Amino acid sequence: MSKRDYYEILGVERNSSSDEIKKAYRKVAMQFHPDRNPGDKSAEDKFKEAAEAYEILGDQDKRSQYDRFGHSAFGSGRGNAGAHGMNMDDIFSQFGDIFGDDMFGNFFNGGGRSRGGGRTKGVRGSNLRIKLKVNFEEIAKGANKTIKVKKYVACHSCNGSGAKDKNSVQTCGTCGGNGQVRRVQNTFLGQMQTVATCPACNGEGTTITNKCITCKGEGRVYGEETVTLDIPGGVQDGMQLSMSGKGNVGERGGTSGDLIILIEEEAHPQLHRDGLNVAFDLYISFPDAVFGIQVEVPTIDGRAKIKIPAGTQSGKIFRLKGKGFPSINSHEKGDQLIHINVWTPQHVSNDEKQTLEMMQHSQNFQPKPDKNDKSFWEKIRETFN
Repeated sequence: MSKRDYYEILGVERNSSSDEIKKAYRKVAMQFHPDRNPGDKSAEDKFKEAAEAYEILGDQDKRSQYDRFGHSAFGSGRGNAGAHGMNMDDIFSQFGDIFGDDMFGNFFNGGGRSRGGGRTKGVRGSNLRIKLKVNFEEIAKGANKTIKVKKYVACHSCNGSGAKDKNSVQTCGTCGGNGQVRRVQNTFLGQMQTVATCPACNGEGTTITNKCITCKGEGRVYGEETVTLDIPGGVQDGMQLSMSGKGNVGERGGTSGDLIILIEEEAHPQLHRDGLNVAFDLYISFPDAVFGIQVEVPTIDGRAKIKIPAGTQSGKIFRLKGKGFPSINSHEKGDQLIHINVWTPQHVSNDEKQTLEMMQHSQNFQPKPDKNDKSFWEKIRETFN
């Protein structure tokens, strides 16, 4: 099933400001919030879908990637790695500042803390950036790569909790486990209640009495993880892909950051890239240009035979349809362009010189371009239009 456009999900235009996107997300989240739609799986899916859309459009870098490359910028398997793969606590932890404490808690639970309250689980991990080299064949067909990434991973001794054992975790005495503290102030407008993150537990609702010896209470250690990357066909040099939740693990069970993959395109020994097209310079001798020849040329996925007709002029461009790169955002596919270069010898023997001098005065060897012989610039325009 194809993924819906993120702008469509939030009901905003592509040129909407950050504030407009934030307001739109809050509106959609209120509409499909699970507390307003208990037991409604469809509403829950739309709630998660909106969170995934805001995860991208609410981040300027990710939004820029999405505007250029669409869903493919974040890997074809993003549906399992984005907000759809989070549980509700993860979503509220990541976007809780948008909901606010009273958005659902007081409205639905009589003032109690809802799932969207201020309590957070640990500290979110940072994003991680890596470079990945891909060759022409991988760009053309897409690739599945398995690599080892050095990063922060969950501590195996404490399973990421940061505590020595389960008895070493207790409810925060300052906030009573809510992760927030409320303050009431008297103002000229009357009493005003403010809510802030609990300073004692940093909003986690629990404190650790005895820290894990291995990770010293962080719940994570520096290690290595094997990650499988799904590289879509048509990626370009300098393009960034994103895998949600595959960055550094957060402290004490916090959500993981994202893994940002910077694409580096390896040069091909014979071909070069021009947008979706692949270009190749074919050099032929003067006799071959006169009499014609059948030759093999390299392509992305092997070799192909082409026929060079008799009388082919230098600068002629032949096209192999569909032998280029796929577009990352559509079903369009480029071609392979073969540019003919008639090789002029720089050194000739005496016999060859005499032969050439005889041909020099022949009428057949005098340039006589007709209206069908296009100029260089006409060929360029014809090729790329």
